[in-house]
Amino acid sequence: MSKLKQALNERRFVCVLEVVPQQSPVRLIALEQIVQRGHLAGWPLLPAFADRVGLHSDLSPLEGAGALGDPASSLLHFSGKDRGRADLLLQMESMKARGLEQLLLLSGDRLPGHHPDQAPVRYLESVPALQIAREHCPDWLLGAALNPFKYREEEGGAQYLKGQKKLLAGADFFTLQLGFDTAKHIEAQTWMRAQVRMKPMLACVMRLSDKRAAVLQTVPGIVITESTRELLGREQQVSQAYASARSLERLALQIVGLQLMGYAGVHVCGVHTLDELLSLEQAIAEQRESMSSLTDWIERWHASWQMLGAPEVCFVPAIGAWEMGQSNVAATPRERLRYALLSTVHGQFFSRTGWLSRTLGWSMRRPFWKVGVAADALHAVERTVKRPLVGCDTCGSCRLQETLYVCPETCPKGLANGPCGGTQLNRCEFADRECVHSVKYRIAKSANQLPVLAQTLIPCIEAGNRHRSSWPEWFEPKDSTPGR
Repeated sequence: MSKLKQALNERRFVCVLEVVPQQSPVRLIALEQIVQRGHLAGWPLLPAFADRVGLHSDLSPLEGAGALGDPASSLLHFSGKDRGRADLLLQMESMKARGLEQLLLLSGDRLPGHHPDQAPVRYLESVPALQIAREHCPDWLLGAALNPFKYREEEGGAQYLKGQKKLLAGADFFTLQLGFDTAKHIEAQTWMRAQVRMKPMLACVMRLSDKRAAVLQTVPGIVITESTRELLGREQQVSQAYASARSLERLALQIVGLQLMGYAGVHVCGVHTLDELLSLEQAIAEQRESMSSLTDWIERWHASWQMLGAPEVCFVPAIGAWEMGQSNVAATPRERLRYALLSTVHGQFFSRTGWLSRTLGWSMRRPFWKVGVAADALHAVERTVKRPLVGCDTCGSCRLQETLYVCPETCPKGLANGPCGGTQLNRCEFADRECVHSVKYRIAKSANQLPVLAQTLIPCIEAGNRHRSSWPEWFEPKDSTPGR
C-alpha cells in the first residue's frame, strides 16, 4: 500500500510535494534528495507530478516519475485539456506497468492559445474521468479537485454540487485549490462533513512572496487581493530577508492551522530544494510548540498578516462576500421563460411518452437516418434548429435535459457536469462571458432542480461521435445506450 493511501486510511497527516517535471538536471538532483528524505516535520512526504501546467517542453508526469525511478509513492496528475478517454487509458496502462496506482484527475486550466471564437478545444472533465478510472482500476487511489474560494452564490454553489458528483463518481480524496482565506477552508470542511460519502481533503499551500503573488493574480481560480499585494510589497521594501522570513512563517503557520482544522494533509507547492524543506520543517516545529488550539491559531494567523502602517489584509474580493448557506439569487425572468419553453418543447417531442414523441421516435429509429445523405441532412436540420436556440454544436449525444437546457457546448471547455475551478465572481476563465454553469445554477435553483446538478453523472462525448444528429440515438431503448 502506498504512503498516501496508508496515511489517509490511518488518518495520519500527510504532505504531498507538487513537482512540475522539467528537463533540468539540477532540479532533478534536488528533487531526489527531497524524495529520499521522505518526510516533513514527522509527516510522510511524497511527490506529486503536475500535468500540463508549465512550458510545452516540460516533462509529462510519467516522465517525471520515471526520472526518479518510479517511486511507488508517486501521485500522478492527469489534466483532461485537449484529451479524451483514450489518452487517460493510455496513461493508466503505462502506470500499471510501472506499479503506480495513484492518480489526481483534473479538467485542467485554459490551453495556451485557445480562443473560444476559434476551433473548440474539448476537455475530458474530471467527473467522467473518475468514472473511467474507477471502472478500469477499482482499487486505485483516485483524487479530484475542489475550489472553495468562490464569492458568488452561483459559482460557489455549483462548485460544491460538482464536488458531490465527484464523490459519486469515485473520488477517494480531494485536493483544494491554493488559497489563503481561512473562512473558506473551514467552509469546505463543513461541506465535506455534511456528505454521506465523507472523504479526506488536502489543502494546497505555497510560500507567498510579492513576486509569486503577482504571478498568481493571473492564474484562474486563485484569489490574491490588492490588500495582500500591498502588505507583501511593503515587507519587500523593508528587506528581502524580512519578507522571506515572514513568508516562511506564514507557510508553516498555515500548515499547522490546516491540521487543526481537520485536513488530512497539505499539497505543498513552490519548495524546490532540501534546504527549503528543512527551513520549513524548523518553522513548523516552532509553530507547533507554541500552539494550543484553533482559536489561538486564528489569532496568530491574522496577526501574521499585519504590519504597522499597512492597510488591513482582507482575503475576500472587494465586490464579493458569499458564504455557504447564503441564498439570495434566482433566475432572471428571461432565464425562467427560456427554461419553461424549452422544457415544454422537450416534453412534447422528446419525452418518449406522448403520441407526438412516440411518433417522432418511431421515425428517428429508421436505419436510413444513421448513414449517408439522410444522416447528413438530419445533422444539418438539428444544427439549424438548435444552434440559434441553445448554441448547439451537435455533439451527437444531446445532454440538454440534464443541463437545464443550457448547452455544455457553449462552455469553452465543453464541461457538462459543472464548472471548472477557474471562474472569478461568476466570470468564465476566458473572461469573455458569464460562466454557463452559474446560469445553470440559477435556473436549477428557481426550478427546484438543484439535485440534478449533484446527482446526474453525464458521460463524456467521444470525439468520433461528434458532428452528427443526436435524435436517432435519443430514441434508442435506454438499456442500449451506454451512460444514459
